[in-house]
Amino acid sequence: MSTTPDLPPAEHTDILETPPPAPVVHHHTEPGEPLLKRIMTGNGLVSVLAILLSLLVGAILIAFTDERVTSTASYFFSRPSDMLTAVWDSVSEAYIALFQSSIINTSAESFSDAIYPLTETLTIATPLVLAGLGVALAFRVGLFNIGAQGQIILGATLAGWVGFTLDLPVGIHLVVAVLAGIVGGALWGGIAGFLKARRGAHEVIVTIMLNYIAVYLLLYLLSTPAFQREGSNNPLSDPVAESAAYPLMFGADFRLHYGFLVALAAVAFTWWLLNRSTTGFEMRAVGANPVAAKTAGINVGRAYLLSMLIAGGLAGLAGTAQILGTERSLSGGIAASFGFDAITVALLGRSNPIGTLFAGLLFGALRAGGVGMQANTGIPIDIVLVVQSFIVLFIAAPPLVRSIFRIGTSKPKNKKSAAKAATGGAA
Repeated sequence: MSTTPDLPPAEHTDILETPPPAPVVHHHTEPGEPLLKRIMTGNGLVSVLAILLSLLVGAILIAFTDERVTSTASYFFSRPSDMLTAVWDSVSEAYIALFQSSIINTSAESFSDAIYPLTETLTIATPLVLAGLGVALAFRVGLFNIGAQGQIILGATLAGWVGFTLDLPVGIHLVVAVLAGIVGGALWGGIAGFLKARRGAHEVIVTIMLNYIAVYLLLYLLSTPAFQREGSNNPLSDPVAESAAYPLMFGADFRLHYGFLVALAAVAFTWWLLNRSTTGFEMRAVGANPVAAKTAGINVGRAYLLSMLIAGGLAGLAGTAQILGTERSLSGGIAASFGFDAITVALLGRSNPIGTLFAGLLFGALRAGGVGMQANTGIPIDIVLVVQSFIVLFIAAPPLVRSIFRIGTSKPKNKKSAAKAATGGAA
């Protein structure tokens, strides 16, 4: 008979509400295995292979929707080379256009025109990285933050209001506007964190509802004299003052602004918080096992609240990148779909700040390149959305990717190795 006493409901209802979302299964390797083998069986390789598989699926869809391919398919068995050539031409043209519209335009006549696609990728990636960091941080604490969209909107709303209403000196105005955006996002995320910590409310439901509230709150504010642009009937605010805007990094011909450097600083801060601070250790402990963390004396409710405050603040920074850097005016579409794409970015980045940075850059490139691909080849931009969706699918199913490429499938050499692999190497 077990002698372990049962905890009363009041002691654990708020920490057993939801298990950590999307746990990452780490492939076990023996301590003596070569470094190359550990790299070739790690989660990073799975992410790369998931991207390659998704691009392959995109290539198949491009070929199926190309008129040249469908016309040559009718006489495939008599002249198969025609169809194969058409497939190659359609896929290569599409992906070359995607590359030239997102990384570097090799056919440009000037250096500025050549690097313009790269600057567009970095501009689009900035809010994706910042919002992705907020989602990834919550993941590490065992919370599924679906509310980045609303947190971006609240951050942009407060930052925009400070930007076009207050008259402050240069430098101070930008700092105050950025801080207002952080506070707006943090408060919106903190609502979900508070309800989770104190009442055990499910963060997914709360954050989804807060997204809707944020959207309609912004639309309402844009219909009031305090926000709506004078003389306009459209839901659009006045532009923020130049003193409150992020300076452009390469002049007026490019949209890239110093908000990108803020995103890099946020990546460094999030990495330090999670891996080098006591607070980060407590957050990771709660995400791994809230019951064990509480037994060890960690305040689980405080970890939930603090993580959602910080996650919301990071998403609020994404809002400042939009309103103070890229758009410069509040509108109903100020957040676009960055908040929802941030979930994909965090999943692809394995909830790691560095991985989230590279995932955000990848999705920024897909977004920027998709527009150019459609303009230059006529291929629908929806193909890019399909590629993004398949990336999520393959990232969520690492065993599928490993089985396709036959990696990490070797059996343990003996019973002792099998026992260690089954327990993740734990004693």
